[in-house]
Amino acid sequence: MSYQFLSDEWMEAAKAIRDKYAGQTGPVPFKVKMNQVITGVPFGEGEMKMHIDTSSGEMVMEKGSLDDPEVTVTTDYETARSIFVLQDAAAGMQAFMSGKIKVQGDMTKLMALQGGPPDDTAKAIANEIKDITA
Repeated sequence: MSYQFLSDEWMEAAKAIRDKYAGQTGPVPFKVKMNQVITGVPFGEGEMKMHIDTSSGEMVMEKGSLDDPEVTVTTDYETARSIFVLQDAAAGMQAFMSGKIKVQGDMTKLMALQGGPPDDTAKAIANEIKDITA
C-alpha cells in the first residue's frame, strides 16, 4: 500500500519501517537537533513542521518542532520528497544553490546528515519507505 508523502498514514508507515529495523544499525555517528518546515504541502494547512533528533543515538523523525533546534531547514514539498524519499543528493544540492532550501542555525549540523555511504540496513529502510510513498 502506498501513501502520500508526509500524510499521517505515511508518517505512521515510515515510523513502523524504522521501528522494524531498530537496533540493526549502529548508533547515528552525529548528534543533531533539526527542525524542518515544509511548504507547499498539498494537504492540511499547506505547511508542515517536523523535526529530526539524533541526540539519543537513534534517528527520530516526528511531526512538530523542537524547542531547542541547532538548525532549521525550510524547503518546499517536492524538494523534501526528492531528498527524503528519492534520496537524490543532487536535487538537494541544486535546491540549496538555487535558494529553494533556507537554513537557519548551525550549517555544519545539516552537513553532518549527509554523512558517509549508508549501510545495508539504512538502504533497506530507505527502499521500503520509497515503496510506501505514492
